[in-house]
Amino acid sequence: MKHVMIAAVLLCVGSVAGMADDALSGPSFTLWQLPEQSPTQMQSYVVRTVHGKVMVVDGGNKAEAPYLKGFLAALGNRVETWFVSHPHPDHVDALNEILDAPGKLNIAEIVGSLPTTEWLEEHCNGDAALQVTTLLERAKAHKIPIRDVFLGETFSGDGVRVRILGVRNPEIYSNGVNNSSMVWRMCDDYKSVLFTGDIGVEGSEKLLRGAFRQDLRSDYVQMSHHGQNGAVEAFYVAASPRYCLWPTPRWLWDNDNGGGKGSGPWRTLEVRAWMKKLGVRRHYVSKDGLHRID
Repeated sequence: MKHVMIAAVLLCVGSVAGMADDALSGPSFTLWQLPEQSPTQMQSYVVRTVHGKVMVVDGGNKAEAPYLKGFLAALGNRVETWFVSHPHPDHVDALNEILDAPGKLNIAEIVGSLPTTEWLEEHCNGDAALQVTTLLERAKAHKIPIRDVFLGETFSGDGVRVRILGVRNPEIYSNGVNNSSMVWRMCDDYKSVLFTGDIGVEGSEKLLRGAFRQDLRSDYVQMSHHGQNGAVEAFYVAASPRYCLWPTPRWLWDNDNGGGKGSGPWRTLEVRAWMKKLGVRRHYVSKDGLHRID
């Protein structure tokens, strides 16, 4: 998608959710929530505009790469924008794997707000720094630009509008990589989707205190950190979703560590109760397979 910077703030007030039980008054972009290809949690979304432009959100683990690559081949083997919420393996490893051998797939640009490798090495455990280094090297090898967005940035193309509501938070060390998840709202005249990555307590509270709190409200909300131990309840109240997108495997959905529903340490059931209080109409959960939302 060719991004066109605009001066005016683009809001999607009064949008209608693109669902079988909510007829649209016009054409809207298609959103797919992809299923996990291994028992591990992951996040992967594909968007196609009304004129066939394709965008990807994260992509998942290395195990997701063959499925995702085939999915994109069926859509024409071109991605206009690949959004990276944050550099954890279950969000960026598939992209790194694909960039290692892209074949016929063409990626026009990668968009994110990635922490520096120096910050990641100093403040974070795990291999997030390696993920970023790998991404930078492989993108450079294929001459794919990585665009570093800024807070409040708004761009549009092919009827889809995007606004960046949250960027990296270098001052937040607790749960650092997750709390530096990029948060953005994607919409057209008919529906809106809020992507939250793995934003945690501190990051979501910062968003609630910030200038873009009112922009959180969306028809669809991607549940942060796979639906547990992520954003605070007040964040979801502000977003006020009618539909929830859960990049969540079955064991996590049921908080099941092998002893049955509720036997695990995760907070998924608590978050599900929050959504019930909000009157959410429907949950799209990756454990149930591929979901398509028009």
